[in-house]
Amino acid sequence: MLAHRRLVFAAIALLPLSIMPAGAQTGPAKGEPIYLGVSGPLTGPNAQYGAQWKQGFDLALDEINGSGGIKGRPLAYIFEDTQSDPRQSVAVAQKFVADKRIVAELGDFSSPASMAASPIYQRAKLVQFGFTNSHPDFTKGGDYMWSNSVSQADEQPLSAAFAVKRLGLKRIAVLHLNTDWGRTSKDIFVKAAKEYGAEVVATEGYLPDEKDFRSTIVRVRDAKPDGVMLISYYSDAALIARQLQQAGLKLPIVAASSVYSPKLIELGGDAVEGIFTASRYFPEDPRPEVRDFVAKFKAKYNKEPDAFNAYAYDTMILMAQVMRESGIDRQAIHDGLSKVKDVPSVIFGKATFDPKTRRVAGAMSVDLVVKDGKFTIYQGGPVVR
Repeated sequence: MLAHRRLVFAAIALLPLSIMPAGAQTGPAKGEPIYLGVSGPLTGPNAQYGAQWKQGFDLALDEINGSGGIKGRPLAYIFEDTQSDPRQSVAVAQKFVADKRIVAELGDFSSPASMAASPIYQRAKLVQFGFTNSHPDFTKGGDYMWSNSVSQADEQPLSAAFAVKRLGLKRIAVLHLNTDWGRTSKDIFVKAAKEYGAEVVATEGYLPDEKDFRSTIVRVRDAKPDGVMLISYYSDAALIARQLQQAGLKLPIVAASSVYSPKLIELGGDAVEGIFTASRYFPEDPRPEVRDFVAKFKAKYNKEPDAFNAYAYDTMILMAQVMRESGIDRQAIHDGLSKVKDVPSVIFGKATFDPKTRRVAGAMSVDLVVKDGKFTIYQGGPVVR
């Protein structure tokens, strides 16, 4: 049996509530908690993402439970550490489906880890809500797989259009995580880039725990690209940018939205200056939902939230609204996801699911560039690195 670190959270606080949808009660929640299971990384190479999830979850739970919870009961979560390893996510899925307290599952972090466990959740008729799972096939695993993450089938053509049309890149080298998610995203990007008229002169996969990219960078240099596309997470993107800089390759870099985090700049320093990406969430967005979320997050954690904080927060708010409207048993939550409409959302403004794809439609996006050590909205103009 695999050992897992198990954490139980039921944040109950009396904070002001401005994003909560209609139907929320007043006064603190009491009684036996309603539990969501969370499968994700608390240790290992992706541990920082689990920590960011918890911050978003806990901020949302302060609001949900401070305003009456779910029909007066507090909402809580049980977080099982999988290190985002497919083998461990399967073991956690077996544990969650057997635990009758768990009314829905959130996670895992990576699409491969989630998809390995999907058959278990589908057979048990327990919703698997992969809120960071952008693999196009994740929600095809069954009608109990749902996500508010934008599919790579939608994101990567936008990345290709940005690289080719806005930046004018004609010869692109693609570096990608050598996982199912990374390979699928790479294939979609390459196809779209070629359709826009660019040539993909190199594609290089790398392992999630890889640290030395020097041989890869030599092959990239020899292919003579005029730009690089990174299908990465922020930690590996920062390493690659540093090693590109050390090799003297001053090329425009476009990166998947998965790199968007203040951590990219913290880890990459001046090597990530000029990197282009996009995000469904940007803390300087003037929308009221974003301004309110940023203010509350800063008040609680004394720092600026990133997209992973926002997705976790949105997900907890969404699940609470589904349970308020449809009930707290497993089948009610499954049925309620297809019925819930216009839930206030930091990412989407208002969240409503497409019942065919089981993803939220209408995500907003903003093109960003790292400039003077911070993410800023890209206004066009020359590429400087």
